[in-house]
Amino acid sequence: MGRSNPAPTARSRALLVAIMMAMTMAARADHVNKSSSSYSGGVYWSSAKEDESIREGDHDDFDGGFSSLDGLLQWAIGHSDPAKLKETAKNAQQSSSDELNKRQLEIKELMEKLKIPSDAQLMQIAIDDLNNSSLSLEDRHHALQELLFLIESIDNPNDFNTLGGLAVIVQELNHFDPDIRRLAAWIIGQISQNNPVIQGEILKLGVLSKLMKMVKSNFIDEATKGLYAVSALVRNNLAGQELFFAEAGSMLLQDILSNSSIDIRLKKKAVYLVGDLAECRLENIDKDELPFLSDRFFLKAVVDLASSSDLDLQEKALITIKNLLQLRTTDALVFKEFCGLEAALGRMRVQLQDLIVGEYQRDFAMDLERLCNEVELIFHRKLGRGGN
Repeated sequence: MGRSNPAPTARSRALLVAIMMAMTMAARADHVNKSSSSYSGGVYWSSAKEDESIREGDHDDFDGGFSSLDGLLQWAIGHSDPAKLKETAKNAQQSSSDELNKRQLEIKELMEKLKIPSDAQLMQIAIDDLNNSSLSLEDRHHALQELLFLIESIDNPNDFNTLGGLAVIVQELNHFDPDIRRLAAWIIGQISQNNPVIQGEILKLGVLSKLMKMVKSNFIDEATKGLYAVSALVRNNLAGQELFFAEAGSMLLQDILSNSSIDIRLKKKAVYLVGDLAECRLENIDKDELPFLSDRFFLKAVVDLASSSDLDLQEKALITIKNLLQLRTTDALVFKEFCGLEAALGRMRVQLQDLIVGEYQRDFAMDLERLCNEVELIFHRKLGRGGN
């Protein structure tokens, strides 16, 4: 779900102006002083080439560029007198709306004079660095981490695509370093969230099969980020789901769900993806349901997770079972006789009652019990209709 930016209140706008005043005054002072330390504590971004010149002492001017508003804020606070900052905030709160608007315009103009780059410019710098084959491993990590932060903004994924970033990130999936591959998969997952345009562009690049192979990696962090990216690509995307099924996605999920030695983080992501796939089919009733979602061995693997000792995994399994029960092609008798759903729900209730009596995780346990009751109700209704 996309994030929205509510209109700021007069108080919040005043505080923002005060903080920005302090930031720009501090930045202006630093610009005038031309400190010999242009880069301090990761405060602003410069390309790998610029970083080299800074380390060598050949680049003393303030060349601008904070990697984020948060970084700018931290830097300004560190260069400001707390008493003066408090007084500035107090004065700003007492200003009229017209005065605040005027001050914001002045701040914007000053920031432009200080050459503080836009997110698009920062993304372009990172993309250019990644295109540099001689870039060090450390700087490649740095560029990917910067992109990961920048694309969190709701508008930046599309800008990232326009700048040619998708092809660059996809090539990083072939890097020898597992952490580089992990970061690349993380970025792909991040920019694909609820963005059908980006999903379509990435699927055209043939990335899905590569990400699915990453899920089988011995490096668990790489595997989990690979599955995260796969989930983001196929979520609410029927074409992506069909491609996932064609690439033996059902076997991949079943292997994760039924293998007791698989890391629990992968199991959680896998069962969550199954729930998403089922929910998408419920919302698109005119489309054929994915065959593996009604396979009895697959259903049993999901139901067995409801007996996990991990409450978070139990919750995800229950939500998924609830969605699966509502599909046209699933058979309630299979849930009853082959999967042992009634027995699994009974064991869960015993476990939850012990938690409800105590204080630790009581609220969560009560929520799970309500979900358990809801699943049982849907299950019995489906049984009453003759199984299907």
